[in-house]
Amino acid sequence: MNEKEELMRILVIEDNMGDFLLISEYLEEEFNYLEIECTSTCKEALTKDTSIYDVILLDLSLPDKSGEELVTEILKFAENKPVIVLTGYSDRNFAIKSIGMGTADYLLKDELKSDILQKSIAYSIERKKVFNQLEDSEKRYRELFHLSPLPMYVFDKETFKFLDVNKAAISHYGFSKEEFLNMTVFDFRPDSEKKRVQETIAQNEDLEGKKNPGVFKHLKKNGELIDVEISYNDLDFEGKKALLVLANDVTLKYQYIDAIEKQNEKLKEIAWIQSHVVRAPLARLMGLVNLIKMTDDNDPDIDKNEMMQHILNSTEELDKIIRDITNKTEQINIDSLK
Repeated sequence: MNEKEELMRILVIEDNMGDFLLISEYLEEEFNYLEIECTSTCKEALTKDTSIYDVILLDLSLPDKSGEELVTEILKFAENKPVIVLTGYSDRNFAIKSIGMGTADYLLKDELKSDILQKSIAYSIERKKVFNQLEDSEKRYRELFHLSPLPMYVFDKETFKFLDVNKAAISHYGFSKEEFLNMTVFDFRPDSEKKRVQETIAQNEDLEGKKNPGVFKHLKKNGELIDVEISYNDLDFEGKKALLVLANDVTLKYQYIDAIEKQNEKLKEIAWIQSHVVRAPLARLMGLVNLIKMTDDNDPDIDKNEMMQHILNSTEELDKIIRDITNKTEQINIDSLK
């Protein structure tokens, strides 16, 4: 006998009381803490609260329902609880089919033994736990995927066709989901990017975890060309080898960087003008002023009108340089990109 510390609650859906008594005996041999409840019809079973049961044992032939209709109804009713089918030889083929419908296992009544029943229950419960965890994980992935504020998409590594896109991608690129699913990842890129994409995927094939291959060019539906920072992970998507891609539009960021670099060049040019070009007329002015101060007003050899003209020319030149600097300064306007 296998020792069980936790209470096992089992719902048996069986209209043959002889079979039910035999099943109960087998269960009592294997489980110390046990609660068994029996219903003889599908209608009665559907009135039960599935949340209290650990597993459901189902006979395929009931007075009110049988076969595929019965299995479909009970699986819907069972929600996340494992359902084990109990059947005779005549229903064996359908019992196998029921596995594909979602039942956890099938057991032939004529071959049933206590240890076989116990193992099937234990394995079915454990498998169902793992399956439920995977379902929860997939649900969380889909929520993160579809609710992400950044564009995300999944594409097939072999065909490069889109397999899924999130709402942010649909909104940002302007294509509908149906349009995306009829496209490949090359359809929203310039032709010059195709080779680079293929080479990038091939180069990163053996790397594990998140890949950050850099910035690529993408095309929106309206023809706008944008710069996109790409990161991606490998993903098994519905049995296909795929890539999950996060696409961050950095076009505006790059425009700002380009604008800042251009403005830095203008500032350097202004600094050079101030340190070199302004110095020449200013030096002449200072020299002429000093010369006037040192000159005797009665000296007939000094033409003060000529000196004043030189001063005037130098001041006009200096004024022109200052206006040029002012014009260049006014061209520095980062806000124009907003």
